[in-house]
Amino acid sequence: MVFLNMGGPSTTAEVGDFLSRLFSDGDLIPLGRLQNYLGPLISKRRTPKIEKQYAAIGGGSPIRKWSEHQCEEMCKILDEISPETAPHKPYVAFRYANPLTETMYKKLLADGFGNGKGGRAVAFTQYPQYSCSTTGSSLNELWKWRQRLEGNAASPGDGSDGTIKWSVIDRWPVHPGLVEAFAQNIEKTLQEYPEERRDKVVLLFSAHSLPMSVVNRGDPYPAEVGATVHAVMQRLGHSNPYRLCWQSQVGPSAWLGPQTATSVEEYIAKGQKDLVLIPIAFTSDHIETLYELDQEVIGESGHGDTVKRVESLNGSPVFIRGLADLAKTHLASGIAASRQIGLRCPGCKSERCHESKKGRAELAPPDDLITESSRLLEPESEENAIGKQNGPQNEIWVLAEEFQELPWWKRPSVWFLLVPYALFTLAFGGTIVPKFNLIVGLVCKHYFADRSAADPSFKFEEDQCFDPDVQRSVATFMMGMAVLTGTIGSLTAPKIGSLSDRYGRKPLLAICALGGITAEIITILAAKFPDTVHYKWMILGSFFDGVTGSFTAGSVLIHAYTSDCTPPSKRGVAIGYLHSCLFMGLAFGPLLAGYFAEWTGSLLSIFYITLGCHTFWVFSMAFITPESLTKKRQMLAREKYEAEKEARRPAPGSYGVVSPRIPFGKGINDAIYAIRNQNPLAPLRILFPKGAYNAAAKRNILLLAFIDVVILGTAMSSGTVLLLYTEYMFGWRNLESSRFISLVSMVRVFVLLGIFPVVNYFFRTRKLARQRRESGGAPLVEKSTGADELDLWILRSAIFSDVLGAIGYATVRSSPLFVLSAIVTAFGGLGSATIQAALSKHVPAERVGQLLGGIGLLHSLTRVVAPILFNGMYAATVKIYPQAFFVMLTTLFCMVFVASWFLRPHVYMIEEEDLAVGEPGPNGSTNAEREVMEDDELLPRVQ
Repeated sequence: MVFLNMGGPSTTAEVGDFLSRLFSDGDLIPLGRLQNYLGPLISKRRTPKIEKQYAAIGGGSPIRKWSEHQCEEMCKILDEISPETAPHKPYVAFRYANPLTETMYKKLLADGFGNGKGGRAVAFTQYPQYSCSTTGSSLNELWKWRQRLEGNAASPGDGSDGTIKWSVIDRWPVHPGLVEAFAQNIEKTLQEYPEERRDKVVLLFSAHSLPMSVVNRGDPYPAEVGATVHAVMQRLGHSNPYRLCWQSQVGPSAWLGPQTATSVEEYIAKGQKDLVLIPIAFTSDHIETLYELDQEVIGESGHGDTVKRVESLNGSPVFIRGLADLAKTHLASGIAASRQIGLRCPGCKSERCHESKKGRAELAPPDDLITESSRLLEPESEENAIGKQNGPQNEIWVLAEEFQELPWWKRPSVWFLLVPYALFTLAFGGTIVPKFNLIVGLVCKHYFADRSAADPSFKFEEDQCFDPDVQRSVATFMMGMAVLTGTIGSLTAPKIGSLSDRYGRKPLLAICALGGITAEIITILAAKFPDTVHYKWMILGSFFDGVTGSFTAGSVLIHAYTSDCTPPSKRGVAIGYLHSCLFMGLAFGPLLAGYFAEWTGSLLSIFYITLGCHTFWVFSMAFITPESLTKKRQMLAREKYEAEKEARRPAPGSYGVVSPRIPFGKGINDAIYAIRNQNPLAPLRILFPKGAYNAAAKRNILLLAFIDVVILGTAMSSGTVLLLYTEYMFGWRNLESSRFISLVSMVRVFVLLGIFPVVNYFFRTRKLARQRRESGGAPLVEKSTGADELDLWILRSAIFSDVLGAIGYATVRSSPLFVLSAIVTAFGGLGSATIQAALSKHVPAERVGQLLGGIGLLHSLTRVVAPILFNGMYAATVKIYPQAFFVMLTTLFCMVFVASWFLRPHVYMIEEEDLAVGEPGPNGSTNAEREVMEDDELLPRVQ
């Protein structure tokens, strides 16, 4: 028989360790992502004061003494009244103090339970009224150590494999033994009042309070405490007036009330001085009765002669006999646990609670009997599991469970993207050089056609297309196309990213390809009918490309899709696969395009292939690739969006900006609201999470965004300049340029497919495997907790290779050394994949599309600014110092390399609803944060 309780330090020397464990428990004090930061801070600050309080009640908590006494005496009675299950051995397991749950479980094994010997154990909670913060936390801790100490063999839970067979007594708020013990103690205390005043004494039942955020979530604790109070008053025949009060509130946030101390003060002020306090939620004395009630509430009231406290249950024979009766009934019934144990609170949004409750539901099968399928907690619950990742893997991704029951062809995976994306990038890579040379040829033809018209003696030669004036015209035209696409894409890409959170990734991925289809059709027409369709019509293709988000929105969505269905430890590698597809297309596309053009005898055939690949992408998104966002997550994102939208509306009855009484006042206000709601820079809000608790996350996100903009901005905008420079400096033509792009891209593919997975295996996969072995073979939960140390070191290494390569570009003057410099920069391909993965680890799943949409806005703006900056600089300096562009590139890479050293690992954005208590206050602080900073204690009186 295992008594579960919170526990308390038996001596003042144990207070520090006790508080450290207490504030590390997210079930009792859920501080969200702040747990690891605020927990030790609170513990350290509270220890001296709590030590004084325990010294004031005798140097420690008596809860261990009473718990061991109650359990031992109960087992003696149980041996008599239930000989068929005798002998009964007493154990006590405290959550935060000795004897800890771990210690108890090891003692069970040492005493002959489990380890192939079987045996039955009952987890008997000593919290009569159930709360997720108390009983729930204790059961979670018990299961954790069961998994670690009995390993995977513990999964059946019926003892058939020689492990311990567990069942649970999880709540008993109206058990007759409990009610009778309280009633007798109350009657005894009432006898201390004169008979003429006795029936007018007010009974104040006092229980530990809860934050209103927890109450409103639907925690059953208040209702079950109320049920206990009602049962006791029925037993007393409603002999006295009574009220239920709540104690131990801390901090400025809203807690369940009225508070016990305030109630005593106000009753005394009203003239009601005869008061009896009943600690209705406690089964023995501890600091909340001996110090808070006795010394603070009663001692400071000034009426210790009329305000009294009922003796705690402690060694009450009636109470202990009631415990034995309850245990006997449980053992005889064959019931593993109450049906309540698997039910979540209606307002609960915790994934951890969801999985834990789902696992505990296994305790109550349909017939409520212990069967071979019964178990204490599902092996894939609590910290072990919230879904599986691809079969044999033992690391578990928290979102994968949503698709666990689907057949493989309906289960989202990055592999569904690779084939259509690889085909598209092959076609895309094959058209880069031909399209560039097509534009050069068309611009050159029209440029010299104008000169021929002015000078009939002028003779056109192909080499004249490499004239600096022609190069300037080409750079200017391509800059205009890039600026147009980037400007329009900066408006549409974030919207598309945000829409994908609310309506799924697939439809938006298909839409992104429609602009590319239109652009390719116009390119084909301009190439096939150059005299009819002027090359400047290609600007219209850039317009449509921008309207549908262009490459930027497509990149945002495929990264969001990958983040949806890939665990954090594998996300960088998965995104690396996508990037390797791009570079593979750049590597082999030009070679295949060259052979294909030779085979068909027409360069236009390459553009037809590209058009077909765009069309296949749309077909794949529509009919093959499964959606990565469930309807549930889409609806959650829609609800958040509508709530945010509604919050920006003027409050009902308010005037808004102008009074509605003036002419057109309402229309003006509506127009102002519409403008505010359509702020083109609004998507960047996600880069600035609110609250001081998000300061580190905001710094990381902004730094990663800055680094990403520089790396991808240079990669997207410097390609044209590289081709112009090599053709100008080294006299390269279509063949040499294609080989150059292919070589550099092949190195990037090798880095992403060869080096990146190996690094990930040695520094992540093996580490997780070691942790799994240390945890007894239990699967490990994977949740997004921000970028880890490996992400940061890979990023810094990648940027450093970019720095070295850019220096080489600027200083070398021979083509072999220039190619060598390009190979060095190819190792920087790790950077962009790592950044996209790291960014997605900083935000909740339903915010990934929004975050990447904001990054997409920056990418689009970069497509506007970078061509102006890079192409403009090259056009201005090509005659005097063509390497000026590479000097600027080196400077930018040095800046982001320095910025990368200010990134911090394991930083995560906390949303307001994820905090345990209250709403954000002034300056973005939250009640949880203010409780620590403004109040000197947070749940200090425990056991």
